[in-house]
Amino acid sequence: MPTSIEVTPQMMREIIMDHYQNPRHKSKPTESGYLSLHASSTNCIDDFDVYLLAKDGKIADARWEGVACTISSASTDILCDRVIGMTFKEAQYVIEQYLNMIGEKEYDASVLDEAIVFLNTGKQAARIHCATMGWTALKELLEKEEK
Repeated sequence: MPTSIEVTPQMMREIIMDHYQNPRHKSKPTESGYLSLHASSTNCIDDFDVYLLAKDGKIADARWEGVACTISSASTDILCDRVIGMTFKEAQYVIEQYLNMIGEKEYDASVLDEAIVFLNTGKQAARIHCATMGWTALKELLEKEEK
C-alpha cells in the first residue's frame, strides 16, 4: 500500500536552501546548440539567463546562470532537475501545473516533485515573480523551439 509523505515547512526550507546553496544546474553552457532567454526583475536582484538544449523533441539539458535570490535560484534549479529528459509536451504540462499551483488554481501535484515546496508562495505576493521567472522563461523557450 503506497504511503504519502507530508512535506513539513522545515523540509520545504531545507530543500529550497539546498538548491540555493548547491545548485545542480547553475552554469553557462560551453557547447553550442542551446537556446537562451534572459530573465530579470525590477523588484529583486534576479538577473539571469535560462538555457535549453533540445534533441529529438526532448529536453536534453536545462541550465541557468546569473544572479538570483533564494527563491528564484531554488525554483529555477528545481525546474531544470525536473524537466531534463522530458518531451516538450511533458515539460509544458509540469510548468503549467507549477504555475497553477503558484496562482492558487487547481493543479496536478503528482508531477511537481520537489517543486511542491513552493506550495505557499502564492500567498506571498512579493515572491510570486521570483518563484516563476525561470519557469516562464523555459516555457517561452519551449514554445520557440516547437515552432
